[in-house]
Amino acid sequence: DVYKRQKMHTMSRLPELLEQFETNAKALGVHVHWAVDGDEHNRIVHEILQQHNVQKVVKSKSMLTEECHLNPYLEQHGYEVVDTDLGERIVQLRNESPSHIVLPAIHIRKEEVGECFHEHLGTDEGASDPAYLTEAARQHLRERFCSADAGITGVNFAIAETGGFVVCTNEGNADLGVSLPKLHIACMGIEKLLPRAADLAVFLRLLARSATGQPITTYSSHFHGPQQGSELHIVLVDNGRSGILGSSEFRRSLNCIRCGACMNTCPVYRRSGGHSYESTVPGPIGSILTPLRTPEEHSSLPFACTLCGSCTDVCPVKIDLHHQLLAMRGFLDRRKLLGMSKKLSMKFVSGLLSSTWMYTQAGRAARTALRWMPRFAVYNPLNGWGRQRDLPDPPRQSFREQYADRQTRSEDKSGPTRPAKPSLPACGLLCRNRPRCRSCRPSAHGRRSLIPLPASARSWIPSVVSATAWTRCRRPIGSYM
Repeated sequence: DVYKRQKMHTMSRLPELLEQFETNAKALGVHVHWAVDGDEHNRIVHEILQQHNVQKVVKSKSMLTEECHLNPYLEQHGYEVVDTDLGERIVQLRNESPSHIVLPAIHIRKEEVGECFHEHLGTDEGASDPAYLTEAARQHLRERFCSADAGITGVNFAIAETGGFVVCTNEGNADLGVSLPKLHIACMGIEKLLPRAADLAVFLRLLARSATGQPITTYSSHFHGPQQGSELHIVLVDNGRSGILGSSEFRRSLNCIRCGACMNTCPVYRRSGGHSYESTVPGPIGSILTPLRTPEEHSSLPFACTLCGSCTDVCPVKIDLHHQLLAMRGFLDRRKLLGMSKKLSMKFVSGLLSSTWMYTQAGRAARTALRWMPRFAVYNPLNGWGRQRDLPDPPRQSFREQYADRQTRSEDKSGPTRPAKPSLPACGLLCRNRPRCRSCRPSAHGRRSLIPLPASARSWIPSVVSATAWTRCRRPIGSYM
């Protein structure tokens, strides 16, 4: 709740804090630029690179540049852009987008990485040893670092009070990428701001703990002005964030620190992967932010959610993600972005799930039909869902039927048993600590030898035996359970 209050306080004063940050950053010798959207952000970066005759660019991981599609924009204008984060470099060589905001190549097996490196880096064919592949990537990237003309980074946190900012990495690629070139461009979403330097420590620990379980990221690099003889540019990007801030329903989504915890716990994301969202930021938080920016293109994302609430439970800044996903469905419906097929299918499923008999009969019919129907009858142009997915083999029995059969077999094998009611001591109290409890005295229960309480008979404890009764035994409750 403390982190949530700090972020809400920041969002309530965001315009004022942004101006304070700009003033303090300029005082440190930083060039500050403002971009309304992704296209303007890309143009600003391009103009800066042109002014310095840059040809080769190294870039550390930045979800904002992915959101603005900076890499393809610069490549179209003749620049060589190399992602220096290992995961980002792998997906770049494979011409893919990241599938996770913290672990970009989490969907790729080490054997596939070996094939990719063999093709592009010349490693041994069939090699899949992680240490060998990592060393090959290190040598490959070191050449790019030494020949780069400019370095581009993202921003994890910026401090309005000082005008500085922080970049967190576990590989040190951001440090090396901006230390050798004479030009450093930092791309920052306006929601990354914190009011004071004193607020930074808790968020650095919070980010690492929620993202990867570390106490703190391996490298937390603080930048307060350019190096001697170099230039530092910061591009502050809105790209729809002001509109989200003005929404009473969804402004809490701007509290996100991009830790990825909601993706790690989401059952839909874990089953389908990040690429199925067709969005820069996948998972629960992406299913809120992306439709707010491009509702016509991503109106289906909020429906890829079971509303289980697991994302809300793990969010370190307490964003009520599953409530916002439900509200997003209504938002899209009010904008008439849901097709009639979606509405009718939802009504049909609602009626089906509200009746146990209908659900049981429908499940039985579907299991039978899927076993006997030819494939083309299920996977055809009319079935948009099946274009990229296959259903698992249908079981012959439902879960309820399997459970009932198992219970019947268990009873036939052992017979119905019911634990005998344990005998009570003379005082009428049960001692959980017997027979090893040395604290029980004859005066405590009226007799020294107490009947042990079997684990199978704990449900027989009389309701009249209250917590007060247990306190008469001086050994703590459950010490010998």
